[in-house]
Amino acid sequence: MSKRTRAASLTTFVAASVAFGAVLAGPADATGKDTSASKPTSTKASAKVKAGAWPKFLSASQLPPHPSSSWTAGKVTDGVPDELRFCIQDTLPGYDSRYRDFRTDLETNAQQLTFVVGSSAKAKALATRLNKDIRACATRIEQSDPETEAALKDYGKLSVEEGAHAYGLHTETSWGATDINLYSVGRDGRAVTLVRWGQMGDFSDAPVKAFKKTTTTAVNKLY
Repeated sequence: MSKRTRAASLTTFVAASVAFGAVLAGPADATGKDTSASKPTSTKASAKVKAGAWPKFLSASQLPPHPSSSWTAGKVTDGVPDELRFCIQDTLPGYDSRYRDFRTDLETNAQQLTFVVGSSAKAKALATRLNKDIRACATRIEQSDPETEAALKDYGKLSVEEGAHAYGLHTETSWGATDINLYSVGRDGRAVTLVRWGQMGDFSDAPVKAFKKTTTTAVNKLY
């Protein structure tokens, strides 16, 4: 069975347990419709943001093309997806956020997480912290699980709005599970967005060029 057909994501570290290579759930929204303008499941995140001020999210068609499956997009939801918590958990407290899940039929998956803060200066500081968290994530993974090796690649800055940065993170367990994830952080004014793409594989399986295009689109759509 090929790496692509066995596609899976880097899974969440929950409490003291560590699990890599686990297959995530199927498509979050079977319709695949763009629901980026839909209301959140609660009003917590929107309470501090004026009506209509929340940035727009990526649509399914704007994710890196999959060779054998179309993307479907879930609803925009308040909070932080589990897939992102481990790498950025130190930065999360105190920020309102919304996210959107994306899935393919073969479990290649992605998330977009967006924060809106009180000023451009605060957004710049938040983006700096998120970039720092991602750069440190490989070390954190290895410290959390001696059975897993992790390596980070810095794919550099992207010239869009107030800037964006892209990374690749590869993990391999002692029993042979191998996952490749791409991350990016971008900013426009008071909004900061983080995009993650993942599947089973290594750096050679990463659609870096297409992911950079997705990141540029995500940042341009914020406002």
